[in-house]
Amino acid sequence: MPSYTVTVATGSQWFAGTDDYIYLSLVGSTGCSEKHLLDKAFYNDFERGAVDSYDVTVDEELGEIQLVKIEKRKYWLHDDWYLKYITLKTPLGDYIEFPCYRWITGEGEIILRDGRAKLARDDQIHILKQHRRKELETRQKQYRWVEWNPGFPLSIDAKCHKDLPRDIQFDSEKGVDFVLNYSKAMENLFINRFMHMFQSSWSDFADFEKIFVKISNTISERVMNHWQEDLMFGYQFLNGCNPVLIRQCTKLPEKLPVTTRMVECSLERQLPLEEEVKQGNIFIVDFELLDGIDANKTDPCTMQFLAAPICLLYKNLANKIVPIAIQLNQVPGDENPIFLPSDAKYDWLLAKIWVRSSDFHMHQTITHLLRTHLVSEVFGIAMYRHLPAVHPIFKLLVAHVRFTIAINTKAREQLICEYGLFDKANATGGGGHVQMVQRAMQELTYSSLCFPEAIKARGMDSTENIPYYFYRDDGLLVWEAIKEFTAEVVGIYYESDQVVAEDQELQDFLKDVYVYGMRGRKTSGFPKSIKTREKLSEYLTVVIFTASAQHAAVNFGQYDWCSWIPNAPPTMRAPPPKAKGVVTIEQIVETLPDRGRSCWHLGAVWALSQFQENELFLGMYPEEHFIEKPVKEAMARFRKNLETIVSVIAERNKKKKLPYYYLSPDRIPNSVAI
Repeated sequence: MPSYTVTVATGSQWFAGTDDYIYLSLVGSTGCSEKHLLDKAFYNDFERGAVDSYDVTVDEELGEIQLVKIEKRKYWLHDDWYLKYITLKTPLGDYIEFPCYRWITGEGEIILRDGRAKLARDDQIHILKQHRRKELETRQKQYRWVEWNPGFPLSIDAKCHKDLPRDIQFDSEKGVDFVLNYSKAMENLFINRFMHMFQSSWSDFADFEKIFVKISNTISERVMNHWQEDLMFGYQFLNGCNPVLIRQCTKLPEKLPVTTRMVECSLERQLPLEEEVKQGNIFIVDFELLDGIDANKTDPCTMQFLAAPICLLYKNLANKIVPIAIQLNQVPGDENPIFLPSDAKYDWLLAKIWVRSSDFHMHQTITHLLRTHLVSEVFGIAMYRHLPAVHPIFKLLVAHVRFTIAINTKAREQLICEYGLFDKANATGGGGHVQMVQRAMQELTYSSLCFPEAIKARGMDSTENIPYYFYRDDGLLVWEAIKEFTAEVVGIYYESDQVVAEDQELQDFLKDVYVYGMRGRKTSGFPKSIKTREKLSEYLTVVIFTASAQHAAVNFGQYDWCSWIPNAPPTMRAPPPKAKGVVTIEQIVETLPDRGRSCWHLGAVWALSQFQENELFLGMYPEEHFIEKPVKEAMARFRKNLETIVSVIAERNKKKKLPYYYLSPDRIPNSVAI
């Protein structure tokens, strides 16, 4: 009688093992086996991290093995089990791999195909076609779209983390409990546990050190010491937390009536302002999106305020970017003066603080929340709904949506919900952040997620004209490495453009992203379908880059750049000044966040800047969804390219007082998971 050796690998995460009964059946081209109980006498099977082997003898020849069916039946209590993979040694000595990497819950079952990636057109056998169809039918019932707020990208239909399908939940919910993490942050930062209740003002800037001193690092300490300087202010638009707003100014906007006479003391080339514009030396950051957004009113004891500044910047003779004019609201007028470096010290300082505060709001809600978290969730849901586990694009993308839907669900549950943690310290809490996302959705385009196009659209692509833009330089290196990798994978499975165009599962995935993620907006430029291998490679690069590199660039520097609160105030407690020559140091301190909000803010930026436990970084694919040699070789080349980029960035940073490392691949997690 034919005998097979079955090897079963159990996951190593918490609670992955099981004491339940595990049965296995083999489905071959000429027959099906009976159910076999996988059990060794006097042995604890399927423990966490275990790899167990069993001999399975069948009554008759099964032919070519097509499917493996695993059933879990209750032993005592319901006991979830995480199955990594099964390998099968056939009577002829051949090995077949069946990747799984899924949970089997309750009295459940899973039917697995071998690990070779297949497009739908490759499946000619009825049982395999049926398996493919049933998997997607099941997933589409589990992964349902829902509108969390009007105008938002649609999200997963789950009110809380435990409502999610088990396969996309965090291994341990405690690790991503925002309330718990904020409390832990306060302890780790040695913040007085009661200080967050105080709404009194700080005495002066030095007073902020009372909560800062225990957490200083190379960058945050430098920010504390130099935050008032124009050079530090300008540098952050290039390489800080939010390096995506600055653009080259090709024409001075009418709503910012700045003249050469106003700024001539800042123009080192002794040229008229218009000529500086023509030569590409003037840059602008416009916070127009904040105009008219409602400020937080959830605390009746504290008035909070927002502004919508316009900031003009200049590239000086040292090729450094410095601010030369700031208008704190959009409509020019006597009560909306243009603040200048030549103004009184505290006038200019408060104007810069308002810009830094506005930049913080744009960063948190648009750059970070919308353009990495929410967009990546859309890709993830569409992937689960339309790409079966055997599809090569599923195998490629699954590592890059790991825990993304879970972290977003947790955020909607605790962080950005009504009366959530976001409301405690942020001036855009209480609904302002919702208004911002609704507005920004109208400007969210496919090309703005294509990194090289986005850089070029802002006129920031010239390394000669703007030499110290490390976000651009490192981002382009990572983008090209990802694109080269995706092009290789696409080339392995799609031998022609026609195969791409005829892959209905792929086209359904793209259509879901367009219809539900981008809400069917033609102006978004998101493709409803893709007809060529080149365009498919670019699209996959957008998905992976957004989830990994772009998120890393705008997330993990929050502690560095925002922990010194005057450099990134989450709220302002007085309106923008309407005149010059009246600002005092006391007024500035009264305007900055109180003690309580400062503590909440500090806890937030610390918690959000931490890597997950057992973080997987770009190029790491420990779950072997792909088994084919050509893809494994492509992965090895990808890792080698990324290692080269790590070396290039490390070499550059050796000479820098302010190193830029957020886009070093060894610090880029695979997915949005924090």
